[in-house]
Amino acid sequence: MPETVSLGLDTSNYTTSAALLQNSEIHSRGRLLPVKAGEIGLRQSDAVFHHTRQLPQVVAELGGAVQDVRVIGVSDRPRDAEDSYMPCFLVGLGAAEMLGQALGAPVHRFSHQQGHIAAALYSAGRLALLERPFIAFHLSGGTTEAVLAEPERSGKIFTTRLAARSLDLKAGQVIDRVGVLLGLPFPAGRHLDPLACACGEKIKARASMKGADCSLSGVENKCRALAESGAPRETVAAVCMAHVIAAVDAMCAALRAQYGDLPVLFSGGVSSNSMLRAQMAEKYGAVFGEPRFSADNAAGPAVLAALREEGFGCAF
Repeated sequence: MPETVSLGLDTSNYTTSAALLQNSEIHSRGRLLPVKAGEIGLRQSDAVFHHTRQLPQVVAELGGAVQDVRVIGVSDRPRDAEDSYMPCFLVGLGAAEMLGQALGAPVHRFSHQQGHIAAALYSAGRLALLERPFIAFHLSGGTTEAVLAEPERSGKIFTTRLAARSLDLKAGQVIDRVGVLLGLPFPAGRHLDPLACACGEKIKARASMKGADCSLSGVENKCRALAESGAPRETVAAVCMAHVIAAVDAMCAALRAQYGDLPVLFSGGVSSNSMLRAQMAEKYGAVFGEPRFSADNAAGPAVLAALREEGFGCAF
């Protein structure tokens, strides 16, 4: 069991997050970035401003144990790729570097996507999957893709290689746009879920695919047309989710055909959806973290930093 107190920081385009890993338990805090009613996101300059204001408060909410931190993990980019960059992550990186100097703690950088994957594995009690190849879906407002995750022992813990993606809109984008169209707050996922579940109709949905890649732009257009025709909000929400799930299902089927019967993990905010979780778990035996560890959080960087510091000999 790891004894090192690990701090994780993540400043995504949705949430300001901090987490402490202490005695194998995660203590997590986070605040959504404020988005005006009717809008579907923030400009990067606004996200940076709000993170700068919110991050000190979020870290303070973790309490005095922050003084005992011996290692820090931070998300410094969206994905594990050379061209992956988003200014909002610089707020967390800068804070991590300052805290590291003040506390004498090493700072380890990870991608936001790696953090999502690690948080889901930790929550599901499946960190042992990091020692073998598996397929990891990352479904959010900024990303809809599946990667082949493989162990890596030189410091990264694991590597990811793109296996499938959305060719246009992301799953979270579609859900947020349809949700805002229906008058729901942004981000709309947790509000659209119960609305879709309340629909009594059986929805037929087909995925638009190119190999293992999907296209989701038509889903927004279909839902907008339904809403403008006077269809019930529950029906519009259910149609949105049915088409998103059909696309993810088709991606998973194509990847299983290509890579064999590898374990499948789902992470990212969209993975909190109850309908998606039920279908993918039943059909593919997919692994899901708790919803609070699926949405943007800093548990992943904290876990990965502890693993890098103590190695796989530590057991959570």
